[in-house]
Amino acid sequence: MTPVRLPSLAAALVLGGLCIAQPATSQAADLGVRGALFPIVEIDLLDIIAAKLKAAKASGRIEALDKAFAKRAVASVERPAAVPGLIATREPRSWLYDPSFTVPRDCADQNGRVFAHAGDRINPLLRMPDFNRVMVFFDGDDQAQVAYALTAVHRYGAQRTRLILVKGSPIALMRREKTQVFFDQMGLLSDKFRLRQVPAIIVREGDALRISEVRP
Repeated sequence: MTPVRLPSLAAALVLGGLCIAQPATSQAADLGVRGALFPIVEIDLLDIIAAKLKAAKASGRIEALDKAFAKRAVASVERPAAVPGLIATREPRSWLYDPSFTVPRDCADQNGRVFAHAGDRINPLLRMPDFNRVMVFFDGDDQAQVAYALTAVHRYGAQRTRLILVKGSPIALMRREKTQVFFDQMGLLSDKFRLRQVPAIIVREGDALRISEVRP
């Protein structure tokens, strides 16, 4: 009988299959120990944090940090960060500001009754016929502007006027002048009314607001 010769590639595949089919046997050699061995120790992160806090407390660092934080907090209340981008009025200007806005989506009350539909144009002043508040924006470090703001209080009345600082210490001014003073935190109102100069006064004029940047 003549033996059948398999092509080299086919022979390789057959042999490979036989090798894979054979049960695996462990023939690893013992190579011995190389270097020092150490046990695996898992450190609790909370224990590390507790130890660091204990050390910081013992050294007085935590107390120092508390005092520094309290000092910064008091300083930020006494004198908040000034509103950036505002200058003392050089060229007086005046314009009307329309507070109307477009309702983005339907608004309903607790009973499901829709009182404003998406796309409606609403002017808040039309719903507040008695609104007559006067807002005065000014720099508390500029004595001429402070004098102008206080004059507005006497002119329009303390109940009607809102003094709004864009720079300076509201608490110091309240102590000195015995009147309520607000601060335009992060310049939210100044940005809303597009102020560029102070002092500025805002008074209602019909269904709009008259904004005037004045030079005292």
